[in-house]
Amino acid sequence: MINWAMASDLDRVDQHRRSPEWVANLWHADDAKLLKLDANSRFTTNAGGSKLRMTKPFVKYDSQRHLLLGLLNGSPVFAVEALTEGEVHDFREIGNQLSDDERDIAAAATALRNWHRDEQFCPRCGAETTVINGGFARHCPSCKRDLFPRTDPAIIVAVVDLDDRLLLGRQGTWPGNRVSVLAGFVEAGESLEQAIHREVAEEVDITLSSVCYFGSQPWPFPRSLMLGYSARASSTEIYVDGEEIEFADWFTRDQVRNKVASGQLGLPGPSSIASRLIAAWLDNTLEV
Repeated sequence: MINWAMASDLDRVDQHRRSPEWVANLWHADDAKLLKLDANSRFTTNAGGSKLRMTKPFVKYDSQRHLLLGLLNGSPVFAVEALTEGEVHDFREIGNQLSDDERDIAAAATALRNWHRDEQFCPRCGAETTVINGGFARHCPSCKRDLFPRTDPAIIVAVVDLDDRLLLGRQGTWPGNRVSVLAGFVEAGESLEQAIHREVAEEVDITLSSVCYFGSQPWPFPRSLMLGYSARASSTEIYVDGEEIEFADWFTRDQVRNKVASGQLGLPGPSSIASRLIAAWLDNTLEV
């Protein structure tokens, strides 16, 4: 089970990366590693996707393309968008198979590469920006502003009723019989808790009596931070919005286990915090 609660071994070296010379020297270190990503931010792995496939940097260092993710046990780790060879996978597919360290590398590389791909121009004046700080910022030569990677906060919540049934729903675009707990982006001027109340009310017209923090997880699609909660419902009559959610219902633990076993329901993949929330409820360890 993935747990993001512990400190990361990936040192982002914020105090040093402002020096272009220092970053460039790391590129030539004997133990430097490079992770390649394709144009869809899928990264190179071994066969089956249980381990990242990283190579030693062998081309000339390019500060505009080569992103310093940090130091892992003292060894520099870079990422680059380039032509890939062999298997490639995204974080959703194999995040649960990777080690803690490699999961941190994959999440950082994917989110950072997505940000650079989408934010090449200054939002204030429209000028083209340049990569600085080893890839953790961009500089506008016109405004003289430094721009930093965006992280989009999103809440995800396991809602249970007074009978401890779990609320599961599905979007119309999801394949097969997949269901999950509810989620949505935090809007401007909202607290996380306010976003939970609003999203649940909008999507299924359920009111909540309490919310409880569960944990968080980076979700680089393209650069989200999922903030997990559990919540107790004070109403149980469901009215789906018909737009984002096409189906929702309350389920007991036996119903979920039996329907998953028979193929009537599909649950989120094990790389996601949604999977952790549902597993905690199934194990009767979810605090509400």
